[in-house]
Amino acid sequence: MKILLVNPEFPVTYWGFQYTMPLAGKRANIPPLGLVTVAALLPKDWELRLVDLNIEPLEDEDLTWADAVLTGGMRIQAESMHEIIRRARALGRRTVVGGPAPTTSPSEYLDADVVFCGEAEGRVDALVDAVTGAADTHVSSPPAGSRPDLRESPRPRFELLKLQSYAVAGVQFSRGCPFSCEFCDIVEIFGHKPRVKDNAQILAELDHLHALGFHGSVFVVDDNFIGHRNAVRALLPEIERWQAARHYPFELFTEASINLAADEELARAMVTAGFTAVFVGIETPSAAALAGAKKKQNLRLDLTLSVERLTALGLEVMGGFIVGFDEDDATVFALQHDFIAKTPIPMAMVGLLTALPGTALWRRLATSGRLRGSGNGDQFERPNFEPTMDEKTLLKGYAKLLADLYAPAAYYQRCAAVIRQSPPTPGRRAIHFADVVILLRAIVSIGLSSRYRRHFWSLLFLSMVSAGKNAAWAISQAIKGEHMIRYTYRHLLPRLDEAIQELNTPRVTRAPATPAAAA
Repeated sequence: MKILLVNPEFPVTYWGFQYTMPLAGKRANIPPLGLVTVAALLPKDWELRLVDLNIEPLEDEDLTWADAVLTGGMRIQAESMHEIIRRARALGRRTVVGGPAPTTSPSEYLDADVVFCGEAEGRVDALVDAVTGAADTHVSSPPAGSRPDLRESPRPRFELLKLQSYAVAGVQFSRGCPFSCEFCDIVEIFGHKPRVKDNAQILAELDHLHALGFHGSVFVVDDNFIGHRNAVRALLPEIERWQAARHYPFELFTEASINLAADEELARAMVTAGFTAVFVGIETPSAAALAGAKKKQNLRLDLTLSVERLTALGLEVMGGFIVGFDEDDATVFALQHDFIAKTPIPMAMVGLLTALPGTALWRRLATSGRLRGSGNGDQFERPNFEPTMDEKTLLKGYAKLLADLYAPAAYYQRCAAVIRQSPPTPGRRAIHFADVVILLRAIVSIGLSSRYRRHFWSLLFLSMVSAGKNAAWAISQAIKGEHMIRYTYRHLLPRLDEAIQELNTPRVTRAPATPAAAA
């Protein structure tokens, strides 16, 4: 069979870094790891092609070449997924959709021939039946107690990707998280018990990326890398030896819970293995909101000291933050701003609370009749439920918080704090030729023509006189900041302003027609 795998397009968001890519000389941020993992499960004699709409168009010739089209992804990609399905079916091609969004909301993807729910490992027969036409229109997830053993997961088919078009490559070590945050759908999809691959599997994946000529940043996409600490402790020395033998070709980063800061030995092992950054779901400095969201792990540590400790060990902290919890009132915006402003977190991703389908939050709000949307993830300007805070107050406070955080002076100040507090680390590479090319683009775009060029030059100078290998990092942060600043001011703030204006416009209610008028 001829199989076309299609990665749906991401709209412009904070995480897309669409304004960064031209400066970096890349087309997209990260490739579709899920699709190339599924590709590795398909029969070896099938012919496979992959099209990523984030780097190239989908042509009718691509669709007509294929016997079946596989697509899938996150809720934020839903619009693009439906367009792929529509085009493929219009040309008579069988369509199979899967991934996290169809898994949690299968009824929203019935335009595909088959909705494949859950993980694919250990279910190759069901996957083949879905693709060939032997399956029903809905392939359910397996019971929670029969989640696949990741030691059976094959090496992803990285060779199907145009790797040089991406800023970052991805590998996965574990799935699942031991915590029970109310708003998170990870435990609903992957469970509470983290499952891990063998060390040899991860090294083989790094070997494959290296052999394909990829160098630079590699995202270990685990939702909580330290969920299975004993396994991680055993893995990190292996990665360190692999990196050292090849002069650290990969700068690694991942996601982890804040309790990493309480395990200095583990954090140091990550740094010596080449990790330079970690995304942490901090969410809020409000203890009441954390308790309400059942994010108990964040209540056990001083959040400010935890961020500073990780930074001092050599891990840049990228922070996730949320406003709109039931416990929030109008004071939360100043609380969030003050916390972020005084901590070294350049990438402070702040979002409105969203009730994702299948989560404990979704179920609670559905029971109380407060849901009012699907939570597709592309409606950043309005919550998809009735908030306890006055909605106009919520949106105005959120807009001001974003404007303050991504004012150029504030962003560059947080970057400078990282340089001042970070030690030299093995994974943070010195500047090389590719960085010089990026620097020249950044100088033209930011250093010469932007209204905040003095902040750019100040950060660059600080990076060059600092003790660590910070020049390449500073260039990277400057071009990432270009996206954060532009997206905030060109996209998100105008949409928030429109939403606020809608709330200011009184709704016109029409009186029911009288029988005479109806006649």
